[in-house]
Amino acid sequence: MIRPAAFGFNPETAASNAFQQKGNSENILEKVWVEFDAMVACLCENGINVTVFNDTALPKKPDAIFPNNWVSLHHNGRVVLYPMLAKNRRTERRIDILEKLQTEFTIKQLIDISDEETEEVFLEGTGSIVFDHQKKIAFACLSPRTNENLLQQLCTEIGYAAFCFDAFTTSGKAIYHTNVLLAIGKNWSVCCLESVHEKDRERLKYQLENNGSLVEISFEQMHHFAGNMLGLSSASGDFIVLSQSAFDALHDMQKQQLSNAGKLLPIAIPTIEKHGGGSVRCMMAEIFLPKKEK
Repeated sequence: MIRPAAFGFNPETAASNAFQQKGNSENILEKVWVEFDAMVACLCENGINVTVFNDTALPKKPDAIFPNNWVSLHHNGRVVLYPMLAKNRRTERRIDILEKLQTEFTIKQLIDISDEETEEVFLEGTGSIVFDHQKKIAFACLSPRTNENLLQQLCTEIGYAAFCFDAFTTSGKAIYHTNVLLAIGKNWSVCCLESVHEKDRERLKYQLENNGSLVEISFEQMHHFAGNMLGLSSASGDFIVLSQSAFDALHDMQKQQLSNAGKLLPIAIPTIEKHGGGSVRCMMAEIFLPKKEK
């Protein structure tokens, strides 16, 4: 997780992110720090290991709090660096963070596809891709930020199968990131199937039901970030991390279904969600890298 040095409504991402809202930004960074620190504390209190890096002051990076878009860290020691659409987000990629991680974890291969930015080709990490690591499937809804050909190339490199589909907001705009409509954990998934194009809906539903319990959410629930969840584990058991907004939007039956898969950890981050257009899943880049032996 990245503790931000700057935060705010990013006009460079707003054109493709319908979840961002421009509003009163008075004392916004102080509010974000409170929300960020409370989230870290909640995760740690439940035994989840959290590695926090501080954002650098310059250049200013309004979305640095969302590291999952520029990097993914895989079980076999692979690290992938991704191309991002917004020019003012590209400085979020920090080799110094990888160097620090390398003191504790083993990095065997760096797959850097970020140069695709120069060709206006984008694939924004685990915002664009929702990985099913058990079945080795990479799910992606196509958008200006998610290029199908580049996804196929990456999947060939890492040994995953690509599963692409189209999904739209109620106004007919392509949903900018897959992880706002879809979450996949151990034997569970959450999906806003009504946002998925009819040509893709049944095959996606079939694939998700093969993974275990599928919780279907509505457009309204999706817009409260109910699709932006992440399954995590600690010595205490399995957890599903979601925002308080997402939790409040769920029906009792949906909460019960999810609770069967893991303890729900709702975390209040209203300022981050409103101005950043992302939620708790976007704030966490999972570390699957093998630990170095001491």
